Amino acid sequence: MTQQPFAGRGAIDLSALKRPAPQPPAPSGGSPAGGSPAGAAGAYAVAVDDQNFQSVLQSSTTAPVVLVFHSPSQAPESSEMAADVADLVDQYDGRFLAGLVDVDAVPQIAQVIAQASQLPQLPVPLLMVFLDGRPAIQPIPGMVTREELSTLFNQLGQQLTAQGITGRHQPLAPALADGDEDAGPDPRYAPAQDALASGDIDAAVAEYQKLVDGNPADAEATAGLAMAKILQRTQGVDLNAARAAAAAAPDDVDAQIMVADLDLLGGHVEDAFARLVELVRRTADKERDRVREHLVGLFAAVGNEDPRVLKGRQALASALF
Repeated sequence: MTQQPFAGRGAIDLSALKRPAPQPPAPSGGSPAGGSPAGAAGAYAVAVDDQNFQSVLQSSTTAPVVLVFHSPSQAPESSEMAADVADLVDQYDGRFLAGLVDVDAVPQIAQVIAQASQLPQLPVPLLMVFLDGRPAIQPIPGMVTREELSTLFNQLGQQLTAQGITGRHQPLAPALADGDEDAGPDPRYAPAQDALASGDIDAAVAEYQKLVDGNPADAEATAGLAMAKILQRTQGVDLNAARAAAAAAPDDVDAQIMVADLDLLGGHVEDAFARLVELVRRTADKERDRVREHLVGLFAAVGNEDPRVLKGRQALASALF
């Protein structure tokens, strides 16, 4: 197996699938077509069917989704590979979500992917990695050993980090019990949200930090913490004075970061990203690392699903490399 780097990507046309409105991915084992295709279990694996296929791909806006196409009837060993993928992704704490596609149970999904890939028939097994709804690497056909899969995930994880992509999937929770669909807002976030509503920014930061410390894969808490920290840093800052200071000292990291924070709060998200990307280009060593880390924090505050974040990440990668 030759590991492929993240590459230019094209969207997958899902119009051939007739689906209801997207719903959150069901946990592994929740496929109506006979349960988890590979008998997989874990917090980051899901059995894919035509009902949840679109939502599984949409979740790749948060972090990569690894699709494994397997067939218990055509190639029983391919289901073992799918089970290995489901088991391995659990070790990465949400960096990847495994989507297991049993082509015997859902041949229509295999047909859609084959057409998008301009193939007469989809090879089985086949491994694909999606990011932001698009293929992120060249598809990998054929059997891949557990050791090779582990190497692949390690390499992809390193590339994600280098590109400033830090999003994580949340663990898949058990399906809601009947009647729980309208359970309302998650009470875990109430203390932080109440603190924000009352203007106690320090308390909000502390509450969100508790949530992130308890579950680093909690994307909502991570975004909330990032935004609360921006509010904390900018309390009492005069916008005009901050802009004047930044204009007078274009290479002053503190001054440029402050204006980027204020721009983001003011809704000028792309301006905030562009300011720090250009600062990354002009700085080096520890200063550059500091600017990059701050920009990644702004990405988290805006949200990984936002197209402006995708463009910002691409610009950051270009500035770094």
